[in-house]
Amino acid sequence: MKLIDQFINSCNYAVSGIIKALKQETNMKIHFGIASIVLLAGLLFDISKVELLILFLSITLVIVAEMINTAIEGLSDLISPQYNPQIEVVKDVAAGAVLITALNAIIVGYIIFFNDLNPLTLKLLQHVQKTPIHLTFISLVIVMLVVIVVKAYFKTGTFLQGGMPSGHTAIAFCLVLIVSMLTTNALVISLALLLALLVAQSRIEGQIHSFWEVFFGAVIGSLVGLLIFQILQL
Repeated sequence: MKLIDQFINSCNYAVSGIIKALKQETNMKIHFGIASIVLLAGLLFDISKVELLILFLSITLVIVAEMINTAIEGLSDLISPQYNPQIEVVKDVAAGAVLITALNAIIVGYIIFFNDLNPLTLKLLQHVQKTPIHLTFISLVIVMLVVIVVKAYFKTGTFLQGGMPSGHTAIAFCLVLIVSMLTTNALVISLALLLALLVAQSRIEGQIHSFWEVFFGAVIGSLVGLLIFQILQL
């Protein structure tokens, strides 16, 4: 249990760092927004698993580079509050690294999506309907991104513990929507919903979240699942 607690604490510290970067840097909010849009675009176009992997790697590189740049800027300001030409060089180099990763992401996106930018939307949506695995994976990623952004806005908790909204509940209810879209078996759907409700109840009973934090977590997870699996397939 001690090892598990240490792992959870480490994850909380890491997610806390992401949230702090989102609070302080407008560019981080932009990167997260663009990442969500690109992932949604991936649902509409005929991209392979390799292309999807390259997209995720490109998005990760940009976000990691921006976080490192933010850390370097903060540390530089702490070391030298007054203007220092050497510190300026360090900041410019870090910003240049972000620019390179951003340009790489733009090029990757252009190469992957260029041939698919055509009016045959119906054909592409039909392809999406046949790939529930991609839909499920991207739905969960988008839920996590939305939860992190909302927690950054409310400045409370981390993704794994506390704050508005409940990340665990958001994922649980997103999974309920996914299950309901992939099967018509009422028993399976009911069991999935029961498990989601138990997750929500445990977050409240453990005094990790309030009722409203759990409620809005359920709303976010359900809406993301509904938007991706229902509206995009109309």
